[in-house]
Amino acid sequence: MNKKPTVVIIDDSLLVRNILSDALTKKEEISVIATGKTGMDCIDLAEKLKPDFIVLDIEMPIMDGLTALAEIKKKKLPSHVIMLSVLTQHGADATFKALELGAVDFIPKPSSGNQFSPEDIAAVLSLKIKGFSDSKLVSLEPILRPERTDRQINKSFQKPIQVDAIGIGTSTGGPKALQTVFAGIPADFPKPIFVVQHMPAGFTKAFADRLNTLSKIQVKEAEQGDLVNSGTAYIAPGDYQMKVVSKGKDRFIELTHSEQVNGHRPSIEVLFDSLVESYGADHLLSMIMTGMGKDRSHAISNIHAKGGITLAQNEATSVVYGMNRVAVELGGIDFVLPVEELVPKMIELLKSRGN
Repeated sequence: MNKKPTVVIIDDSLLVRNILSDALTKKEEISVIATGKTGMDCIDLAEKLKPDFIVLDIEMPIMDGLTALAEIKKKKLPSHVIMLSVLTQHGADATFKALELGAVDFIPKPSSGNQFSPEDIAAVLSLKIKGFSDSKLVSLEPILRPERTDRQINKSFQKPIQVDAIGIGTSTGGPKALQTVFAGIPADFPKPIFVVQHMPAGFTKAFADRLNTLSKIQVKEAEQGDLVNSGTAYIAPGDYQMKVVSKGKDRFIELTHSEQVNGHRPSIEVLFDSLVESYGADHLLSMIMTGMGKDRSHAISNIHAKGGITLAQNEATSVVYGMNRVAVELGGIDFVLPVEELVPKMIELLKSRGN
C-alpha cells in the first residue's frame, strides 16, 4: 500500500489554513501534517518535515511566498510546491513568476471575491496532489518502448501534404514549458497555433499576455468569433471549450460553456477534434506536453492514425509525464523530444511538407 502524500499548508490567514486543512483531512488519501503563516514557517517546516507537498500563499508578512519558494529551491529541499493564487492581474503575474521559480502548479485562493467555493478549491487541490503523486509512482515503472518513437512514424511523412495548423495541449508544468516553446517560434512563422493549457478562468488572459511579451508572433486569449489568422496563437480561455469552425474559406474561434470533457473545460480533446473536422487530420501538426491525466491522449492518437504529425514532450523535461506518456504508449506519437527541441523539429517538419 502506498503511503499517503504529506502536505504542509502555509498562509497568513487562519481561515484559509483551516478551510484547506479540514477539507484535505476529509480526503483519507492525503495527510496534512502541519500549517504555518509566514515564509519563514514554510522554510522551517520544509527542512524539518520534508513534506511531499507545500501549499504556499504568495503574499504574507515577514517573508512572502516567492522568497520562500526561491529559498526552498536554493536549499534543494524535496517538497513539491503548489501556490495559492489570487485572481487578479497582480496575482497572476506573481503566480507565473512562482512557476518559473519551480512551483509545480497553482490553485485559486479561497476568498469571497472569486467564483470557486472552498469545497471546489479543496477538491481541485486534492486531485492535483493525488494526480501528481500517482504520475510520479507510475513514471518509476518500466516503459516497454523506446524514448524516441521514430520507427513508428506514420505513412504521411511520404506525402507532400501541407500543414495548415498547429495544435498544442498541456497541463501541469505547461506554463513554463510553453514559454520555452513560444520563445523559440520565429517571427515569420506561417501557421495559426491553437493552445489548450488547463488553467482556471481569470488566469488565461494574463498568461496569454505574458506569452505575447516573450514571443515574436502574436499570442492572444481567444475570443468568441475571432477570425483565425496565420502567425497568431490562440490560447483557450479558462472555463470555456474552444473549437475552430469553418465558414466558407475562413475559420473562426467558437467558445462555449458546454460540459467538461475528461474533467476539463477547456479540454484538449475538444479542440483537437474540432481541428480534425476543420482542417483534416493530415493537415495538422499536433503536440502534447507535460500534464497529468489523459486529456487529448486519444485525440492525438486519432490525428496520428489519420496522417497528422504528432510530437510529445519527453519525460525528462516534463513536470508530470502523464498525458504525453499515455499518448506515447498508445502508439500515437511520431517524435518524443525534450521541450527545447520541439520547435526546431516542428519547423523542420513543416519545411519537409513544403510549408
